[in-house]
Amino acid sequence: MQKLKGIAVVQENAPVRSGEKYVTPQGFKAIRDGVKSSFQGERAMPARKPPWLRARAPAGTGFDAVKAIVREHRLATVCEEAKCPNIGECWNAGTGTIMLMGSVCTRACRFCAVDTGNPRGWLDPDEPQNVALSVQLMKLKYVVLTSVNRDDLPDGGAGHYARCIRAIKVANPQTAVEALTPDFQGVTHDVSTVLDSGVDVFAQNIETVLRLTHPVRDPRAGYAQTLAVLEHAKRYKPAVLTKTSLMLGLGEEDREIEATFADLRAAGVDLLTLGQYLQPTVNHLPVVRFVAPAEFDRYRQRALAAGFLECVAGPLVRSSYRAEQALNRNNAGLDNLAAAQAP
Repeated sequence: MQKLKGIAVVQENAPVRSGEKYVTPQGFKAIRDGVKSSFQGERAMPARKPPWLRARAPAGTGFDAVKAIVREHRLATVCEEAKCPNIGECWNAGTGTIMLMGSVCTRACRFCAVDTGNPRGWLDPDEPQNVALSVQLMKLKYVVLTSVNRDDLPDGGAGHYARCIRAIKVANPQTAVEALTPDFQGVTHDVSTVLDSGVDVFAQNIETVLRLTHPVRDPRAGYAQTLAVLEHAKRYKPAVLTKTSLMLGLGEEDREIEATFADLRAAGVDLLTLGQYLQPTVNHLPVVRFVAPAEFDRYRQRALAAGFLECVAGPLVRSSYRAEQALNRNNAGLDNLAAAQAP
């Protein structure tokens, strides 16, 4: 059996458990769910979720149709890779967030369940056309493109990202495109490459408050680095909306949340989403607290008072959740109080 740094590598076609290393179909090694099971830090079983965090099991004809398109065109979706609780709702509505450049990330954030490894420059050259065709088949008027971090590529994948957006715009000229990108290690030229592609909304997630950025995020990510990327995006293309997301429940304090709001507004960020952090596996960071639905409403009002065009906030909100409704000014149709009272 192969070993990498003393850890056994599961061979192709063998079952892979969370935290194990395995060989991908493209021939490079990765870690399932992003964090090694040998991690010696704080480990705890995911806490019991309160009633308002219950999501329906994914099923239905719409779900099956989107899943078939995803499989046929070899697409990765953040809906699946990041274990999003809203996958059933979104896919049954005929929407999905497409994850570009594969399903293996070069970083290992301790909140994220995306597999981690080094793809060593691998890219699917057919992805731009496959993505454009899939958007067409799903009849999307609004699509969110996200991706893994690809620090193994000279431009972080910015050129490939731009090719995907242009292909969508050619095949689907009426479709709005939101790009939830990596930070490109703060290289503004690469950020500009994506912005020049015709994107309508540019997003890069701050994830958490300054104090918790490390250990929550990979050491190569950074609070100031994300702010600089967002600030450059707004300065370079003022007409493009900028957006970011903040997870709650990791131990942040109210004063830190409000300080983050102020920092984001100073960088010119237009749109904000707030959601509950959920521990994906026992190897990931534990949940410190479950934020009540009424608190999300309170944080939303504070964000609006800080000057954001909209803040979509709720326990199950993720950065791309109901993204096409972000400018409806109604919390994307969410009713947090009703959710809290549901049996």
